[in-house]
Amino acid sequence: MSQVALITGGSRGIGFAIASALVAQGAKVAITGRDARHLAAARARLEQTASGSLETFQTDVRSWSDTERTLAAVVERFGGLDVLVNNAGVGIFTHVADMTPVQWSEIIDTNLTGVFHCCHAAIPYLRTRGGGYIINISSLAGKNAFVGAAAYCASKAGLNAFSESLMQELRYDNIRVSYVMPGSVATGFSGDETKGADWKSSAQDVAQVVMDLLHMNPRSLPSRVELRPSKPAK
Repeated sequence: MSQVALITGGSRGIGFAIASALVAQGAKVAITGRDARHLAAARARLEQTASGSLETFQTDVRSWSDTERTLAAVVERFGGLDVLVNNAGVGIFTHVADMTPVQWSEIIDTNLTGVFHCCHAAIPYLRTRGGGYIINISSLAGKNAFVGAAAYCASKAGLNAFSESLMQELRYDNIRVSYVMPGSVATGFSGDETKGADWKSSAQDVAQVVMDLLHMNPRSLPSRVELRPSKPAK
């Protein structure tokens, strides 16, 4: 039986790389995103190399009702859920004095509350399957704060703590929880950062970590993985 995986924020960047790796191995994959055009473009690209089934869902993980409907639709389409990768995230980088309450809420509601929504909706389906895997894509910013990123760093620090607690809650249900903390990744996440960024990790590098976690012997659990460029710019 092919694994069923849901990747949030799967239309671009790290999420797309993870989806691409999974469909290439024959998984049944659903990806979410907020932009219908990006989802359509991602689907067209993924279908060129897919060995498994693929679905896309226009979903805002900040909305509980939206998230709940999407999880139910994934299970109805594929018959269950085995893997949840929480990758949807936003970054708005500005000083606290200049940040608007709307910007703060967008970051926290997407990067942290959105993960709660997806996990809360997914856990019953994973338990029905007898277990599964939740992988949260965090950031080294969650432990290494820097100027102009207070909200983003806070959201990722909260995600790290949430993941640690969730791991302890679910381990005896055969539901494994890990979080991956990349450093600089050449995805253009916070602007046009792909030019002259050969020193950065790639989205495919992060996807490789996710695939390694999924293939790890279940007797051991790498609950936190830090991934950083080998030779960052000096």
